[in-house]
Amino acid sequence: MWKFVLPGIAMIGVTFAFARFSFGLFLPPISQTLNLTESNAGLVGSTAYAAYCLALLTSSYFIQRWGQFRVVQFAGLSAILGLLGIAFSPNFYILAGSTFIAGLGSGWASPAYAQVATESFKKRDQDRGNTWMNSGTSFGLVVTSPIALLFTDQWRLAFILFAVIALVVTVWNMRVLPSKRPDSVPTEKPKSFAFVKQAKFLLAASFVMGVSSSIFWTFSRSYLTSVHEMSAGESVLFWVVMGLTGIIGGAAGGLIQKIGLASSYRSTLLMMMLAIAGITIPNSVIIYSSAALFGAAYILMTGIFIVWASRLFPTLPSMGVSLSFLFLGLGQSLGSSVAGGTIQAVSYPFSFLLFAFIGLVGLFVRVKSENSKGEEQTKSAIV
Repeated sequence: MWKFVLPGIAMIGVTFAFARFSFGLFLPPISQTLNLTESNAGLVGSTAYAAYCLALLTSSYFIQRWGQFRVVQFAGLSAILGLLGIAFSPNFYILAGSTFIAGLGSGWASPAYAQVATESFKKRDQDRGNTWMNSGTSFGLVVTSPIALLFTDQWRLAFILFAVIALVVTVWNMRVLPSKRPDSVPTEKPKSFAFVKQAKFLLAASFVMGVSSSIFWTFSRSYLTSVHEMSAGESVLFWVVMGLTGIIGGAAGGLIQKIGLASSYRSTLLMMMLAIAGITIPNSVIIYSSAALFGAAYILMTGIFIVWASRLFPTLPSMGVSLSFLFLGLGQSLGSSVAGGTIQAVSYPFSFLLFAFIGLVGLFVRVKSENSKGEEQTKSAIV
């Protein structure tokens, strides 16, 4: 299992932490260099989420056409090209296009690795393997944070370094994962509307979480430097804490086995909303606690979505993960754009509290993991 899990963790770290989320970490110096407004920054952030959604829409077809191992390579290539584009962006438009290219990789990587887990891992290892690979985002954040501290005023060099690391990780995956298309990949054409109907509760939960979490990923560091007047080092430490606690998310599979899917979902959602609201309190301990809670909760929640999707669609988990992460990405794309507008029109504290309350809507979503044969169902999230 670990032969595939370790390069999987690295690729998820590259495509999510480097190619998608590092923009938020470097937003203050990028905005200063390219003269971006908060609204501009929100739009740039939303392009990465839009690309993520587009990649998710195509991921199942690509996996069935070329196999999951080849799709992993596509993910790595998009990350490399996008990161280089960001590094050399001279203006808002090139930056937006580059973040779009970079965002494609995350939408291809997660479904591909979900299929890798199903095809290559023993049944008892699939939940653990999926959630550990998903925790790669946190490992990536731990790497990006010291780079951001060292290259605060040289953000272009930082993104060149990210691109080099992405190249190394892509080569590692190419050497470890066979490029041959597995014969066991389902070739039947899925009925999309039937899939959506079956996964309606999962998709609703994913969308709400996407909207509410987007403001934290895109604007948390700007909040710290603009409102709380933290130094660059203090704000980078915030991301280090977020990344370190996010590694806990690798234990999502074990948590689900112990307390069930519904309880895991509810408790994790409450953690995340508490984190988003907590950053508004001008107290260092609470602010860093907010980072710790958000890091752990976000990775736990995405791991929960992967397991939920895999149980709903046991023969084609990549489709379930694609749908879940598609709605997560749609929520993040909408949320990032709206957040930039509300911050500019009202204030940072109002916007973060608003998005925390929006996230609480997810508590009213039923949690069902009944697969296509009706073999399993959890309790409702409303008790």
